[in-house]
Amino acid sequence: MVGVYVGMDLEKPSPAASRPQQPDGCLAVAIRVPLRIVVLVLVVPVRVVWDALVVGGRLLNDVVLRPVGRALLWVGRAVFVWPLVGLWRYAVVPLGKVLGWLGKYLVVVPVVWLYRYVLTPVGHGFGWLYARVLTPVGHGVMWVLRGIGGGLAAIGAGVYAAMAWLVRYLVVVPAGWVYEWILTPVGHGLLWVLRGIGLALYWVARVLLVLPLLALWRWVLVPVGRFLAVVGREVGDALGHAWRIAGYISLAVGRFLGTLFRWVFVEPVRWVYRTLLTPVGHLVRDLVLRPVAEAARGVGRASRQALASARESVRQARADFRRMLLGEPREAVAVDRREPSGRKTRTLGSSTTALTKD
Repeated sequence: MVGVYVGMDLEKPSPAASRPQQPDGCLAVAIRVPLRIVVLVLVVPVRVVWDALVVGGRLLNDVVLRPVGRALLWVGRAVFVWPLVGLWRYAVVPLGKVLGWLGKYLVVVPVVWLYRYVLTPVGHGFGWLYARVLTPVGHGVMWVLRGIGGGLAAIGAGVYAAMAWLVRYLVVVPAGWVYEWILTPVGHGLLWVLRGIGLALYWVARVLLVLPLLALWRWVLVPVGRFLAVVGREVGDALGHAWRIAGYISLAVGRFLGTLFRWVFVEPVRWVYRTLLTPVGHLVRDLVLRPVAEAARGVGRASRQALASARESVRQARADFRRMLLGEPREAVAVDRREPSGRKTRTLGSSTTALTKD
């Protein structure tokens, strides 16, 4: 079983095999072989333990967890789902239908009747009142207000023109002069000063920060990163090769242990069962169990016959004792009542009334 599961893992293609080959440098070649040897020694026990845990986990899932899960699922259905389904089907749905019927005939129908026979006529009356009474009155009021508003508009236009002239020559013209001859030159000077300060700060930051960081990146971090990339790639390749080789070793160990368990335990047990226990069992069955069973069946038949004979003897003795004490029972005398029996059907020629009796 261990070999089967490990073999399934070994059939997967490795990422290193699917990656395109690149020319290796002397650094990669120098660290590759010793690194792979060390990683293989460290990975083999981990792979063996991992394969054992995988086999144990799958066996536990098949033997324990899956049956327990099915049992819990059935219990959950029996305890929660089926009662809820029954409650919904036989309690909630009928109650909902009853409530729907009550809502329809106690709320919807009265509301529809109120809307149709009360609110609609009242609304039509208000519409007639609005069209015939309120609209003419409103038109007259608006005509009066329009005349008053014309005079007020003329007065407001004169006041607005005077205020606009004052605002223009007291606020707008002085503000434009201040902006053109004072604020604009001052702003240009401040912009020129800020531009010079910004240029100076740019060159200071470039000389003190950017150029050192660029040199650090170009001459320190990039070579170190390339070296670490080569080491990481070789470590990854070494782990992949070691994991696959450990898989083959784990497969061989699993097959060896399976074969050893088979020849040490399974085959001796099978040989003992087939060579010793099966003939002994057949011998015991033929010489002991079958005769004992036949004897038991014969004893049972004889016991049943003896009990039947005893019951019959007791019944005869009880009948003789009753005849000795009470005598022979009287025989019933048949009486002709000229009545048709229950099984015969009455016809026109037969009758049971007193006038037609012979």
